[in-house]
Amino acid sequence: MIESSGGRDVCESASGVMLDLYDDRDLVVPEIDENMQPYIGMEFDSEEAAMVFYDAYATRIGFIIRIGNCHRSSRDGSVISRRFLCNKEGFRVKSKKVKKLEVRKPREITREGCKAMIMVRKEKSGKWVVTKLETKHSHPLGIPAGKVRQPTVQAGPQDEKEKKIRQLSVQLQRANQQLVECRKQLDVVLKDVEQHMNHLTKSIHEIVENIKEIEDEGEEQL
Repeated sequence: MIESSGGRDVCESASGVMLDLYDDRDLVVPEIDENMQPYIGMEFDSEEAAMVFYDAYATRIGFIIRIGNCHRSSRDGSVISRRFLCNKEGFRVKSKKVKKLEVRKPREITREGCKAMIMVRKEKSGKWVVTKLETKHSHPLGIPAGKVRQPTVQAGPQDEKEKKIRQLSVQLQRANQQLVECRKQLDVVLKDVEQHMNHLTKSIHEIVENIKEIEDEGEEQL
């Protein structure tokens, strides 16, 4: 099971701005060795592969992961590092607003300051490498009944890029078709204009000839 920070996934850019990253897209989950333990220097082909591995590892030993913050490159805005946390990381922030005459059932305490986490960073080779790791939890391990579910794995940047390319290709094809239709309509209009100009030129020529004939007749009478 995967939870996102504050109910959604966030990224932190080099300028400190918090940004959304994941949505509800699907991803083909790569095959992983579920018995492997995380370690510093461990490599993955992608950020999503690291998340899938850590989620499988968490399910096996009995905790739920939460997608933590990321850092983005100041050059092109791409994600260059990501943390995956235990969902009991940090502490609940107490609300300062108190409503009178309102009785609510106390919420279950899920944040216990657990520091278990894994951090992966993208190297120049394109691989995502584990650079920070904490395997110790500050709470008993075990996922409560009803909490276990299949992880919602997100689509990777490459999948989204290919999807965007397909969308742009379709839009380009439609634009080309519209351009062809516009050219056909323009050709029809130009032909009409040409015919009209030829007719007008012929009419003017006839008028000029008529005027010359009238002038010639007038001179003969004189």
